[in-house]
Amino acid sequence: MGGWGGFGGVWGDGEEGVRFDSTSLAAVIRVAGELMEVRVGLGVQCMGIKSGLCGHGFVLTGLVSLYSKCGDVDTARFLFEQIERPDFVSWNAMISGYSCNGETESAVRLFRELLHSGGEANSSTIVGLLPVFSPFGHLELCRCIHGFAVKSGVDSNVSVSTALTTVYSRLNEIEFATQLFDEAPEKSLESWNAMISGYTQNGLTEMAISLFRRMQTLKVQPNPVTITSILSACAQLGAVTLGKWVHELIVRENFQSNIYVSTALIDMYAKCGSIREAQILFDTMPEKNVVSWNAMISGYGLHGLGHEALRLFDEMSKAGVSPNGVTFLAALYACSHAGLVREGEKIFQLMSDYGITRGPEHYACLVDLFGRAGKLEEALEFIKGMPVEPGPAEWGALLGACMVHKNKALAQIASDNLFKLDSESVGYHVLLSNIHSSDGNYREAAMVRQAVKKRKMSKAPGCTLIEIGETVYTFISGDRSHPQSTAIYAMLEKLMGKMREAGFQPETDMALHDVEEEEKEQMVKVHSEKLAIAFGLINTKPGTEITIIKNLRVCLDCHNWTKFMSKLTQTGMPVMKLVPTTDGSTNKATVYAGVPEKGDTGKNLGVSEWLSEALRPLKGKGRRGKGGLAQHQGTDVLHVKEAMDVAKALASLKSS
Repeated sequence: MGGWGGFGGVWGDGEEGVRFDSTSLAAVIRVAGELMEVRVGLGVQCMGIKSGLCGHGFVLTGLVSLYSKCGDVDTARFLFEQIERPDFVSWNAMISGYSCNGETESAVRLFRELLHSGGEANSSTIVGLLPVFSPFGHLELCRCIHGFAVKSGVDSNVSVSTALTTVYSRLNEIEFATQLFDEAPEKSLESWNAMISGYTQNGLTEMAISLFRRMQTLKVQPNPVTITSILSACAQLGAVTLGKWVHELIVRENFQSNIYVSTALIDMYAKCGSIREAQILFDTMPEKNVVSWNAMISGYGLHGLGHEALRLFDEMSKAGVSPNGVTFLAALYACSHAGLVREGEKIFQLMSDYGITRGPEHYACLVDLFGRAGKLEEALEFIKGMPVEPGPAEWGALLGACMVHKNKALAQIASDNLFKLDSESVGYHVLLSNIHSSDGNYREAAMVRQAVKKRKMSKAPGCTLIEIGETVYTFISGDRSHPQSTAIYAMLEKLMGKMREAGFQPETDMALHDVEEEEKEQMVKVHSEKLAIAFGLINTKPGTEITIIKNLRVCLDCHNWTKFMSKLTQTGMPVMKLVPTTDGSTNKATVYAGVPEKGDTGKNLGVSEWLSEALRPLKGKGRRGKGGLAQHQGTDVLHVKEAMDVAKALASLKSS
């Protein structure tokens, strides 16, 4: 529907054109509501007023639904009050209108009025009453509504069970959601979508993928909603092989034109390290919304391509697409990982020009920007000068920077303020303990860890995921649970023997415990990324693409481990790029390996040259820093070094 003018051309004034009645009027209002075309709905309403048809109950009900879906709940409430004898459809429309606009208390109050008036609730009433769009803080209410549905005998209704599955998933009550899904006598496509989305949103990506595969086995045809959810799961898990298969499915089902599917594809490829594929998809999109632009800007930021992210930010403005808070967060993140301090400050100031309120995440990102650049004093002054009270995000970002730059004095200031605001975050306690340990103050470190133990706080261990074929394997430090553990450790011993002969010395400062040097060496030797890389090398052929995902930053010893090993072989090396990504507060790193082909000059390029080419933006020319690295061309120098080191390590292994 292009606008109200089109209807005037068809219907005229009701005399010379085709005559219409209240039924046709209500039908058009319903369609306008589904499309959220409030201007069209307003035009139809005016026509109804002129023709005297707007007083009919089902026309008013349609208008209640229209304005509710378009966010004008006050007008919807006024129109509802004009209905002399509302039927259950009218009640349901207004209850749902309150709920979908976050007015949960008003929805419950109207529901009670319905029951007190002698009305009965049906499945549509329950679906409309559930706070699916704003569930947080309403777990007990959802349980009460669930109980009412059971007593009313409508809990087995597919719409009700799907709505309950969705709301429980969003409240992180995934066991309840799974039970509802499994026990449902009938499962619609929406039911499958709700459960897959629920697993993905709760970080249970393997379960989401498993359910999707089960869905395929049962010949349940997916729709764009299914596709976007499973692509999100692939992005979180780094399952690029499955992501590519889903891409093929998208082409077969002709879903490419769906803007949400295309955006999800861009996000998946970017987070799985394939920034070129992401850019090609973005450039060929016939239509882009703000989410599409955000996904691509974020993708560049994840890859450390800060200049490309800022270029796209400018293009977005020129294209007439207004940035939102997520856009600015992605741009700030890109600046932070590329070391673009001045540019990041300008982006931060630019938010005021667009009337966008800065949130804690924006302030924390700027603190991280200063911290990564080593400007810790500036970061502290920025926090002190904030117009709002600094929270855990800002102080936590400063504490992390203190760990990197070994600034114990500022770390103490940051931790003191941090623990006043968030004393339950085990991650911050572990970070402070590590700062003390790296400074050789094992007594203070032990005291922090003892306090954590007394409060029964636990932290998820560092782990590394690796995808071989279509299967994802997980390793933790010192892991011996894998059937191939003997071969994996034999590979590591072989490597360490060669490296010791060449003079390699482990960075035992990363073993943050007061133990003998020999024991420290043993601790750092079996870090999860080393085990995963050894496993990958054992189970792949040269030239095979390998992906590893680390839920924590690669430590200094692992960095030097790969760097030193790269000296063993200088030519014919596989090219790898390590891409830093984020998932909430968890940092990830994705690695890809491939064998470089001969360039136009007819000679094989070395790893440094190939890595520079791989990380160089598709447009424009970069300038190199020392060692052939693409420094200051939008790449995060630390992460690029790690990428080159891992690439050389793999080359050394595969040539031995």
